[in-house]
Parts: sequence; C-alpha cells; structure tokens
Amino acid sequence: MKKPSWVIDKERSKRAAAAETVWLFGLHAVRDALMNPARERLRLVLTQNAANKLGEAIAVAGIEPQIVDPRKFANHVTLAPDSVHQGAAMEVKPLSWGSIDEVCLTGEGLPLVVCLDRVTDPHNVGAILRSAEVFGARAVIAPHRHSAPETGALAKTASGALERQPYLRVKNLADALIELKDMGFQIVGLAGEAKMTLRDGLSAAGPAPVALVLGAEGPGLREKTRELCDFIVKIPFAGEFGSLNVSNAAAVSLYAASTR
Repeated sequence: MKKPSWVIDKERSKRAAAAETVWLFGLHAVRDALMNPARERLRLVLTQNAANKLGEAIAVAGIEPQIVDPRKFANHVTLAPDSVHQGAAMEVKPLSWGSIDEVCLTGEGLPLVVCLDRVTDPHNVGAILRSAEVFGARAVIAPHRHSAPETGALAKTASGALERQPYLRVKNLADALIELKDMGFQIVGLAGEAKMTLRDGLSAAGPAPVALVLGAEGPGLREKTRELCDFIVKIPFAGEFGSLNVSNAAAVSLYAASTR
C-alpha cells in the first residue's frame, strides 16, 4: 500500500531533523564538548559511573544528565552497535565556525590551513584535525559532499580537537581554493608522483600563507584541484617504494609547514 504524501513528508522532516544533530560518545569526546561553551547541547545520557567521572564538566556545562542502566544504554541513544561509548553519549548540534575569510585570514594560529579533497574516512579526518591543532593550523577545510561529516567516530578520533580546531565544510572546494588564493595563500598540493619535494615546494612558496591540499588515498587530487595548486609536491621516501596514509601525510606536511 502506498504511503500518503503527508506521511512521506513527515518521515522526511524527521530524517532532516536527525541529520542536523550529532551523537558524540566516549568520556573524552563528551567531556570536551561539555567544556566547550560554543557547543549547543541537547541531551546527555550517562551511566552512573560515567556521571561520576564527568562531574566537573557537567557542572561547568550546567546540563542535567539522564542516568541510565548500563545494560540498557543502547536503548536511549543513537549509536552504531560497535561504538566504544564508555557509558557516555551526548546529542549536540554541529559547530559553526564562520566563513573562510573570518577563520583563515584573521583567525588564531599560523597562516596555515589544510584542505581535504574527497577524504571521507572519519578516522582519517579526526586524526588530521588533531594534527592541525597540534601544529597551529587555522582551519581544516573540506567540501560538504564527499567528505567526512561531524560524527561521534570523528570526534573520538580527534581526541578533543573537534571542539577547538575549526573544521569548515564548504559547498565547493575549488571555490574555497580560489578564495584562499585571493587572500594571498600559496596552494601546495600533495601527490606521490610529483617531482618537487615538499621542502622545495614550501621554500618556493616563500613567506606567504600556505594551504596544504591532500586527496583521498588512491584517487588523490582531482584534476580541477590540481589546476588550482601553485605547487604539486611529494613527501620523499627511502627505498623503491613507500607511502603514508592521508592522516600521516598531513601530520608530516603540517610539521614541515609550521617549522619552515
């Protein structure tokens, strides 16, 4: 039997509303979100043991937790079955960091950003956010489509960096790169087959702000992205074969760019 149109519309509305919230999980991720005044919190679900460990952060946030039986925890939250939640989960709104020019031109940190081209694995993006925070980058930028959204898995891997490191998801990465170029950023793309090394590319960029661009493992940078890069560089490796995953490549590149 075909569903009435009003039922379909109601189901769509529910799905849209659900997509506008995120369930964070794990003691570390939940604690950092509780301590972040910019985070809009909706529901906090805890076991009594987790509540005891998060007592100070709960007091700072001023939110009343829902204490549940550990054996029935999964009935009160929306998490993947394999999520290592440690008895702590919180439903929140995604963070809003502002525009590219607000964050990348005048924001805190070094004049250094990371742009991700079709990097969809939340664990890789979480690790990149963590490295970006450690090395003082102003932002990590990725397109809305074909990128990892803000999720509990990403937050857990980021180990708190999601609450502090701007993660800007833009409509079009090419447009974002053009905007960065107009701000004076040199665009440095990474590709394993490049002839120029990362060190030489950063040296050629001079004292200008730098945007490091990394593509997905396998496909790498898209053609349009390559065309917008001022330099295409590689991380040299010893021997006849070697490779790094995208999060490790980001960490190496960020270190090199932050210490040039």
